Amino acid sequence: MLIHQGGCLCGAVRYETRGEPRRVTICHCRFCQRATGAAYMVEPIFPLDAFRITTGSPATFEQRSAGSGKLVHIHFCDRCGTKLYLSFERFADACGVYAGTFDDPNWFAIGPDNSRHIFIAVARHDTILPPGIKAFAEHATLADGTATEPVTFDAPHTIGRGSRRAGR
Repeated sequence: MLIHQGGCLCGAVRYETRGEPRRVTICHCRFCQRATGAAYMVEPIFPLDAFRITTGSPATFEQRSAGSGKLVHIHFCDRCGTKLYLSFERFADACGVYAGTFDDPNWFAIGPDNSRHIFIAVARHDTILPPGIKAFAEHATLADGTATEPVTFDAPHTIGRGSRRAGR
């Protein structure tokens, strides 16, 4: 079984994951933009029982999702402020890891079979989406659990200026 480790900047909180992620979500919503300070968040999603804290104890901040109305729990080091992972009221059996906190953030693949881009309707206007990967204007599922339809581009696609709506 694959075990990969990660942690915060100061080393006070460490974690490990077991196995491959269920999928990798690249999220462009305003929540993820603000939470990362970047254009989007790369978020490998794991079953909650495949993630465990090995050192320290993260603090938690709760944010109500603008999209679903459900709580998102942001787990972070209260010493250095590094955001480590998210857990969700809406998806109680899963957690999403901030990919850059892995000791090797390149260990997992991002490809057409295991990833998706979400909230591209509010993506930074110069973002380039790769071909062959499902992309969703908002979330891949509505608040009631109904799946939404993705688009897939045959060639790299640059996001243009467009509507700006809240997400996550």
